[in-house]
Amino acid sequence: MSTTVPPPPKKVNRIGLEVLNYKGSKTTLCAGCGHNSISERIVECFYELGVEPWTIAKFSGIGCSSKSPAYFLGRSHGFNGVHGRMPAIATGALLANRTLLGVGVTGDGDTASIGIGQFIHMVRRNMPLIYVIENNGVYGLTKGQFSATADLGSTLKTGTVNDLPPFDCCALALRWGATFVARSFSGDKKQLQAIIKTAIAHNGLSVIDVISPCVTFNDHQGSTKSYSYMKEHESMLHELDFVPYYEDIAVEIPEGEVREVEMHDGSHLRIRKLHRDYDPTNRLAAATLLEEADARGEVLTGVLYVNTSKPTFLEQLDLVDQPIATLPESKTRPSRAVLDQVMEELR
Repeated sequence: MSTTVPPPPKKVNRIGLEVLNYKGSKTTLCAGCGHNSISERIVECFYELGVEPWTIAKFSGIGCSSKSPAYFLGRSHGFNGVHGRMPAIATGALLANRTLLGVGVTGDGDTASIGIGQFIHMVRRNMPLIYVIENNGVYGLTKGQFSATADLGSTLKTGTVNDLPPFDCCALALRWGATFVARSFSGDKKQLQAIIKTAIAHNGLSVIDVISPCVTFNDHQGSTKSYSYMKEHESMLHELDFVPYYEDIAVEIPEGEVREVEMHDGSHLRIRKLHRDYDPTNRLAAATLLEEADARGEVLTGVLYVNTSKPTFLEQLDLVDQPIATLPESKTRPSRAVLDQVMEELR
């Protein structure tokens, strides 16, 4: 008599969902594109942390990077805006419904060129948003011209040399008010996972600048955003671990070897020093390190800065807990008497 072997149990996360619930459509980007690696890390992080995908809102603008949200979190909400205007759209959506977890995916063109004004105002407001910059130094959709993050002296495949200094998105975010600033490399799976998980637990603006090589237009000798250049010039600031709030964090760590930062939900970011003792809560030190690394031709990666005490834009506005989008008209529309009073005060 034959017996039927039952299929192995499906692997699910802590809220009972399979990883399939966190995936999206099949990618249409070039094979080997660093953006695809970033999408894979986002899928892994949200799945492993057990975040409900329908509580997430994805935002993007225009560019190769802005196609990426189609490739992850297919069960979440999403809006693809016009070029460089994603921060305003995300701000409006999160003001209307503060229960959503916002994820913005953008590129170096979408952020550092046409969208730089929107980027800076989003930073100064400290919007509670995970803002991922897929940075490859070129405009991939328009055949590979230099972007505003291309390094001085880097070359195109044609041999053209860039003679303009770049914007450093991490330095801008540090200076103007982001409360979590990090840089990583799309090829560094472990580091990027820890950074994204920390950003999910952070209540405030998380700016993550990810060097993401363009295999079609910017992966050649002379590029400073190529796979080979990053492997040779990446300078890791520290090793990172992320311990979710629902896991045991009571472990013994030798003094001086690890710094722990408690996030808003009780999770812990563990920063293990390598060749330097670094305080990630010191904004001035972070800016100095970026300048020093740039002078050496290095790409500094890791968590540059974290601040868990600054209020978000939503908290500064003192909004009600209930999503504004769900409030009745009687709560959102001033009465005739109130409008008359305002007009009288303006006489």
